[in-house]
Amino acid sequence: MKYTGKKIILASGSPRRQELMAKLKLPFQAVASNYKEDMSLPLAPRKLAEHLSHHKAVAVAKRYKNAIIISADSLVVFNGRVLGKPHVPAEAKKMLRLLQGKKNTIITAFTVCDAETGRSFTHSSAVAVTLKKMSGAEIDAYVATKEPLDKAGAYAIQELGAIFIEKIAGDFFAAVGLPLRDLAEVLKKFDVNVLSYA
Repeated sequence: MKYTGKKIILASGSPRRQELMAKLKLPFQAVASNYKEDMSLPLAPRKLAEHLSHHKAVAVAKRYKNAIIISADSLVVFNGRVLGKPHVPAEAKKMLRLLQGKKNTIITAFTVCDAETGRSFTHSSAVAVTLKKMSGAEIDAYVATKEPLDKAGAYAIQELGAIFIEKIAGDFFAAVGLPLRDLAEVLKKFDVNVLSYA
């Protein structure tokens, strides 16, 4: 059955999220949000992810009259502190030395917003990820691939960084960046039933 509902917009320029969204078999258009993230807001990590996700969706919804907007934001948290994206190798190595052999948490929040009515719903998931102990040589070799650069927490769970993942407790897709099960459930609230069109 062909999807005949409102246009679906994924408010993200992330190829990773676009690949995940495509798994739902719904036609969608990817549009990067121009919302400027402020990581210094005095919010707990989960509330911060939800805040950023919501405002990303609202920023894109303003450009459309009749569309369903989906946005998401992911944070890596260690000992209560949000770890950003390392932009230079030295910073990535420091982050990996901090995380290796320990557990960190990936929080992903997503928002679904109806651009026509302004109604929105935000949901978040927390996934515990344990990295294996890594030697200095392994950290150096991984950082040399440049994959950790511009990745929150300095690793990509779904790419080469997978070889360092010892344990995941929670929704794998939430850890990657878009919890598909939860998203499909929330889309029902907006009259979009994924299985009706798959």
